[in-house]
Order: sequence, then structure tokens, then C-alpha cells
Amino acid sequence: MDQFLIVTVIAALVIAGIAFYLNQPKKKPRTESLYTEALNAIVRGDTHTAMEHLRDVVKQDTEHVDAYLQLGDLLREDGHPEQAIKIHQALTVRPSLPDSVKIEIHKSLALDYFRHGKLGKAKQEGERVLKIDRKNTWVIEFLLDIAERERDWEQAAAMAKLSERLNHSKDVNRLAEFQVFQGMDKLAHGDRAGAEASFDNAIRLAPNFGLPYMRKGDLLADERNLVKAVEAWEQFSILTPEQSRRVFSKIETALFDLGRFSEVEKFYLRVLDRDSSNIDALAKLANVYEEKGEHRKALELVNDTLSKNTDSAHVRLMKLKLSLDTSRPHELAHQIDELMELITSAEKNA
Repeated sequence: MDQFLIVTVIAALVIAGIAFYLNQPKKKPRTESLYTEALNAIVRGDTHTAMEHLRDVVKQDTEHVDAYLQLGDLLREDGHPEQAIKIHQALTVRPSLPDSVKIEIHKSLALDYFRHGKLGKAKQEGERVLKIDRKNTWVIEFLLDIAERERDWEQAAAMAKLSERLNHSKDVNRLAEFQVFQGMDKLAHGDRAGAEASFDNAIRLAPNFGLPYMRKGDLLADERNLVKAVEAWEQFSILTPEQSRRVFSKIETALFDLGRFSEVEKFYLRVLDRDSSNIDALAKLANVYEEKGEHRKALELVNDTLSKNTDSAHVRLMKLKLSLDTSRPHELAHQIDELMELITSAEKNA
């Protein structure tokens, strides 16, 4: 009887043990394993899976700051910057965080606010990063971008200088461009003297940068100082040949108003002497010859240009224009056919 009781007790204990084991909840995967899976999902571009894993991680481990950071970043990129702000903002009050983590939190908040259209708060978060790490190139470029968007050219120049110092480079053209923008703002607010001073500063800073010469020429022309305006515009055309067409009509008009229209031809010849491939200058010079009644000279110039630029639709249109009064209908039709073939070929290759 005693033996039966012992067997019965042992059997009961075994059954109870099995039942206890079977009724135990399944262990959740370790948080680091889940976090790794989340990162892998991010790499694959599977945002939904990544967020699910990250939510599981923070449920199991509320101290997992990296998971919160990643979750907020994903929400921002998924079009929910306001939710990202709440998550990242909550991290800022956590005690004893290392500076490297604080930087990542404020960087994320800066991007959250930027995406939410709150540039002022984005700037504040960026400046917090800069207080922790004055050599953080990411935040310097970020603050430079905001300064440009807000047209804060002094701040933009300061950030650009800091960036160049850290990168051991010096882009004087970039700094001069900010001076030009600052001058344009002053001009818009009626400060003409301040605007001219900014343009002059830009020229002193980067004498081989064309933009301030054009803007100064525009300012001088408004003040009817056309002689100096023409000089500034021509300097722009010399320094920026690929954009020289922006001042061609201005120079022609100014010289005409000065009674010096005969100098227009000389100006375009100077341009072409520096850059014989400048199609815009060639077109303008051909027009000058045509207006002077030198039709043959204009056509010779165009034909010579066409022999060197056979694929230029612009030059072919110039020739067609000059041929309207002198060529027969079938000759004009042939020119039109060639032009259409050129345009069709360009569209196919586009």
C-alpha cells in the first residue's frame, strides 16, 4: 500500500510538473535580437516590420534609447514628424546620457522639426548639437541650409566659414555669393548704399567670381550710371562666359542709350575672341550685322559657325531667319527639313 502511494505521489508530481511547464508563457525573444532584426528590416526598406520590432523592443526594455531613436526616425520618414517629435523629445529628459547620445537625439529632433516645417525649432536643436560638439560637420551644413532658407546671409556666411575651417578648404566664391544675397536683401528694403557695399565686398573677397559684377551693374544702371554698368556687365561676361547671355541685351540697351551703339559689334567680337564657341554672342553679332544692312556678312558668319556646329538647332534657325528674304522656297524647305531631322534625332536620344 505504501509502495502504491509513493508511485501515485510521484506520478502526480510528474503530471503537475508537465502541466506547469506547458502552461508557462513562451519566452519573448531577447531585445538585442529583435533590435538586430529591426535594423535588418530597415536596410531592406521594410519599414512596417522594422517599426513592429522596435515597438516590441521598447515594450520589453524601456531603457533601450537606440530603439526609441530609430522608431522616431522611421515615423518621421513615414510622414509622421509630430509623433517622432514626441518620442525624441521624451528622450531629452533622461538623466546621465553620454554626449554622443545627446547629439543623436538633438539631431533627430532637428530633422523632425525641419520635416514639420518648424525651422526655428529645428535651428534651436541644431544649435544644441553645436554647443556639445563645435566640430560637428553635419549640423554645420544643416544650420547653413536653414540660414539660406531664411535668407539669413550673415548666419549663412558664419556657418560657411566654420565649415571651410573644419574641412581645411576655402571657397571664397561661396562666401562672396552670400554677400551678394545680403546685398539683394538690402536693395529690396531700399538700402541702395548698403547693397552696393555688399556687392563691393563680394568683389574684394572673390575678384574672379562673376555674380557680384552683374548685380552691381544692375544697380548702377538703375542709377543711370550706364558707363560703369557696362563695365561691370562686361566683366561678368568675361568671368562667367557660360552665362554671358544674361547681360547681352542689357549691354546693347545701355550702349544704345549712351549713343554708342557702334561699340556693340566690338563688344561681341571681344566676347568671341575669348570664346569662339559662344553661340549666343554669334547670334547677337549676326543680328548687329543684319541691322547695319550687312546681310552677306551676317550670313557668312552664320555659315562659318554652322560648319563648326552642325548639330546646333540654334545656328540653323539663325540661318533660316537670314535666308527668308534671299532664298527660294525649296531651299527654305530643305533647311526646315534638316532642322526637323536634327530636332527629331535629339528627342530620340534624350
